[in-house]
Amino acid sequence: MKIYNTLNKKKEEFVPIEPGKVRMYVCGPTVYNLIHIGNARPMIVFDTVRRYMEHKGYEVNYVSNFTDVDDKIIKKAIEEGVEASVVSERYIAECKKDMESLNVKPATTHPLATQEICGMEEMIQTLIDKGHAYVAEDGTVYFRTRSFKEYGKLSHKNLDELEGGKRSLLVSGEDQKEDPLDFVLWKPKKEGEPYWESPWCNGRPGWHIECSVMSKKYLGEEIDIHAGGEDLVFPHHENEIAQSEAANGKTFARYWMHNAFLNIDNKKMSKSAGNFFTVRDILEKYDPMVLRFFMLSAHYRSQLNFSADLMEAAKNGLERIRTAVSNVKFLLQNAKEGALSETETALLAEAEGFTERFDEAMDDDFNTADALSVIFELVKFVNTNTNADSSKAFLQALLEKVETLCGICGLIVETKEELLDSDIEALIAERQAARKAKNFARADEIRNELLKKGIVLEDTREGVKWKRT
Repeated sequence: MKIYNTLNKKKEEFVPIEPGKVRMYVCGPTVYNLIHIGNARPMIVFDTVRRYMEHKGYEVNYVSNFTDVDDKIIKKAIEEGVEASVVSERYIAECKKDMESLNVKPATTHPLATQEICGMEEMIQTLIDKGHAYVAEDGTVYFRTRSFKEYGKLSHKNLDELEGGKRSLLVSGEDQKEDPLDFVLWKPKKEGEPYWESPWCNGRPGWHIECSVMSKKYLGEEIDIHAGGEDLVFPHHENEIAQSEAANGKTFARYWMHNAFLNIDNKKMSKSAGNFFTVRDILEKYDPMVLRFFMLSAHYRSQLNFSADLMEAAKNGLERIRTAVSNVKFLLQNAKEGALSETETALLAEAEGFTERFDEAMDDDFNTADALSVIFELVKFVNTNTNADSSKAFLQALLEKVETLCGICGLIVETKEELLDSDIEALIAERQAARKAKNFARADEIRNELLKKGIVLEDTREGVKWKRT
């Protein structure tokens, strides 16, 4: 298995720190709103990496955090007149709903920044004690960037070139800094903001220190894989390396993986451009598996362009797979028991080649685009070689092969039984009759039955309205 390591800018053979085990940290979202489809790409990509690792027999300790204290969260909380925790807890719950819809497995641990403050204070104090950090007059703690001689090794940036001023590294009060490139580890509280007591001032941590501390606590001082979007390479991941390696005296992560940006109709996604979409926006129009299929249709290091045409292509591609699965299940209903025929035995031996080629694609830096192509070829093979005379054992073996490869990609290929509009209206009428008869248990039962099948009811003054989720 080879992984493209951002650190060395080349594909490298994957060798875990501990045989048979993988320690993997993926930077999670800042929870101040519903997640957008740009957030969904790393979630889906690295969930698929995890699934493939587990398919290969690795025990994966997968950690992905939620940043639950941040300027944007605080701003939203002030606008709503609530505590910042109310905002973060709400959107953590909503994020988990979207992840479940997209069949993203829950992490082994989902740490919250606000629950790890003590660990952050400890690491900051260690950096101060080792001379890698200092306290300014107002209690702000800065990291001495030049004290870490390898700074820039991930982003391949030169410190002297950066000295001219990199805005992403500067904060208010930079006149307190020993060097313009020093970055914040702890900052004083502002009026109306949440804060924690510390030896330096009442305040809160800088963003970068969070992941260094959570990664160390849940995975150890040295991890196998650290991953996230390419926008995190600099300064976030660069600063994580500096903090972690300066504090711990060990290599922080062996492999650094970064997914490329997602564009909308060949333009950068932004609210001001009017091309900003949340996952919920897309799921109003498409099955969640269509969005997942679309995200895996390109290599994770390639820029991916989101458009209606490409989503329709993804929808059609997924439908081809689902139709093949449905056809095999239909044949299985009346398939004969008994041993495989010689022809079927030979065909199953041939089908093993698809698994081998799928693994080859995934072993080559998780090339999901090529892996999906192999699945399509397998589907064509299944369609060509199955019929009413196929044995039950043969059909089951092929079905299992398709479902296994799709499962590694996190694709649910079981076709949901969709209610016709007329069936929905009939159930709504029955519910209304039950309510009129004060049989509220039956009315609730019908509502829940429809909800399970993706139909949401809304009782209005004009009558009952419904929509598909």
